[in-house]
Amino acid sequence: MKDLEIALENRPGALAELGEALGRAGVSVEGGGVFVTNGVGVAHFLFDDGTAAREALEAAGIRVVAQHDVLIQKLSQTEPGQLGKIARRMADAGVNILVQYSDHDHQLILVVDDLEAGRAVSEAWMREREPQPR
Repeated sequence: MKDLEIALENRPGALAELGEALGRAGVSVEGGGVFVTNGVGVAHFLFDDGTAAREALEAAGIRVVAQHDVLIQKLSQTEPGQLGKIARRMADAGVNILVQYSDHDHQLILVVDDLEAGRAVSEAWMREREPQPR
C-alpha cells in the first residue's frame, strides 16, 4: 500500500476530477482524505498500486507531491484511547506522525518520518495484541 500526497486545487470540481481520473484508469482509493488549510488543498489517499495512481493523476494534470510507504494498524474499536497509546509509543521512539487516517477496512494508516523506527513500534504493538497460546 502507498499513500500519495496530492496538491489539490481549492475549487469546485477538483476532487471530482481526481476521482474521475482514477476511475478512468481503473484505480480504487483504499482510504484517505482531503483538507484545505489557508486556502491550499492537500489530499492523502491510499492505493494498492501507487504507481498506477500516480500515473493516472499526472496524466490528468493533477500534481502528486510525494509517494509514501505507510504503517497499517488494526486498533481495538472497543478500547478507548488506542490512538493515544500508539501515538505515544511512536513519540517515545522519536517517530513523528506526519499523516494519520483510516482505510476502508477501519485500519489506522500512518505516514511517519522514520519508517524503520515506526515499523519497529508497529510490529511490537501487533505482537502484544496477538492472542497468547494456552
